[in-house]
Amino acid sequence: MTALVERMQAALPLMLADLETLVTFESPSSDQAAVAASADLVAQLGTERLGSAPEYVVVDGSTHLRWRLGDGPSRVLVLGHHDTVWPVGSLATHPFGVEDGVLRGPGSFDMKTGLVMAFHALAALPSSTGVTLLVTGDEELGSPSSRALIEAEAAGCSAALVLEASAEGALKLERKGVSNYEIRIVGRASHAGLEPELGVNASIEAAYQILAVSKLGSAALGTSVTPTFLTSGTTRNTVPALASFLVDVRARTVAEQLRVDAALHALEPVLAEASLEVLGGPNRPPLERKMSADLYERASELAASLGLPALREISVGGGSDGNFTAGVGTPTLDGLGAVGGGAHADDEHVVVAEIAPRTALLTALIADLLDRP
Repeated sequence: MTALVERMQAALPLMLADLETLVTFESPSSDQAAVAASADLVAQLGTERLGSAPEYVVVDGSTHLRWRLGDGPSRVLVLGHHDTVWPVGSLATHPFGVEDGVLRGPGSFDMKTGLVMAFHALAALPSSTGVTLLVTGDEELGSPSSRALIEAEAAGCSAALVLEASAEGALKLERKGVSNYEIRIVGRASHAGLEPELGVNASIEAAYQILAVSKLGSAALGTSVTPTFLTSGTTRNTVPALASFLVDVRARTVAEQLRVDAALHALEPVLAEASLEVLGGPNRPPLERKMSADLYERASELAASLGLPALREISVGGGSDGNFTAGVGTPTLDGLGAVGGGAHADDEHVVVAEIAPRTALLTALIADLLDRP
């Protein structure tokens, strides 16, 4: 065990205390007052660990925190979020606790352990000049108010390190891009018994369009195009005049994301006199492996030098703020946070024995990037 790993192992009791502080303060994304109060707590804890206070950035009511450490331009962006999916009151049914080496509590895995790791990793650096730590408050909503902030902070950095939880310990080298759509259909109502021929059936048009949309995916290329929520009609005996359905698109590459976007916006009605409106588009660009590969190799070398087990990589379908940093051209490594599982689920948990080694790796990686941009 190297000196850095030993140092983090010695700091583990304090890290667990910090985690209890954060996890036992609930911060659901949809409750902006709770998120604002959580930001105060995160700011206080971060100030204690880093020796400097953050800037508050409030956008559309969501509270984000930014530490720009040292003097000079930022070269490394460390990125996390303090909001969770768990509503206020969840601690009553999912209390914080550590038992048999497993830590539990709402938001512990996704991703308050990552925040604590970031604080302790940065505090352990001989100099953190050139690092920006950005902690956002609306990631679980899709980052509607923080996206521009994330992209602006990432632009020009040599690397973005995302403290989202790992996938059973594996770093996330690929995340699919996400696109969201609503297909609206306008037909014409008529009495289903007396004059059905006078109507234009929006439900039938929706059926044609759903079948067409479902054929746009490509399993070979990792592209999924999934019609999801459908609404249509008013009563049993009325030809539906209106219908709509939502579409979830996941794509591994920018080219595939744009191909599907063009195809959806090119949809044409099948029934005479029906009309279509296609709303939406790409929400998160893909995090392609080429944006992570070099950082992963660097991290793998550092893990070996620290005496840690060999790193593993994985591709995942879910998006994160790492999609945005990669989208502006910044090399990005994601999944550097907790080892455990159960994100957003009753079994959310963190493996305590992995916290110190992962924090040591994060420390070494940031130091290496500052030394060798």
